[in-house]
Amino acid sequence: MVEYVTRDELRSAAAGLKLDEQVARRRKASSQTLTGSTFLSHSSKDKDLVLGATILLENHGAKVYLDEIDPAMPPYTNDETARLLKSRIRQTHRFVLLVSPNSKESRWVPWELGVADGYKSLGTIALLPSADDPYDRAWAEWEYLGLYHRIVWGEINGEPKPLWMVLDHRANTATPLRRWLSGG
Repeated sequence: MVEYVTRDELRSAAAGLKLDEQVARRRKASSQTLTGSTFLSHSSKDKDLVLGATILLENHGAKVYLDEIDPAMPPYTNDETARLLKSRIRQTHRFVLLVSPNSKESRWVPWELGVADGYKSLGTIALLPSADDPYDRAWAEWEYLGLYHRIVWGEINGEPKPLWMVLDHRANTATPLRRWLSGG
């Protein structure tokens, strides 16, 4: 059985970093090139989860792109914001949507997912559902989220122990997260 990351686990991962380490991670992310990077889409109301999600992805080899630390982004959202986001989504290698109850209320999250869906293949898009409980599926209330692969914790045939993976729930197959992020 697979498990979803909980919001408490994401918060705990971030809490384990000292403030100067958090600042250093954000600075490093803002200076990276987009080539080979992973766009992390999220609600602005989930700032407390973003660092934990970033740590999870980076621990598996990702270079994470976050729009709020992009120096080219305008200070207030406008049509230039939308143009830049489309460009960044197109330029990045992978697209991960951090799903939470706040995602559904966001104006930007569904739009970013739609843009990614238009530019990328389904195999390069994954959801990172964050739940109250590792087996909670309340996040899946949007019918169209069923189209996308999910980042989950569990066992894959042929692997010696449980690991983070990208699950294709329709085909019941999975790829280790590290391999998926690297394009394998």
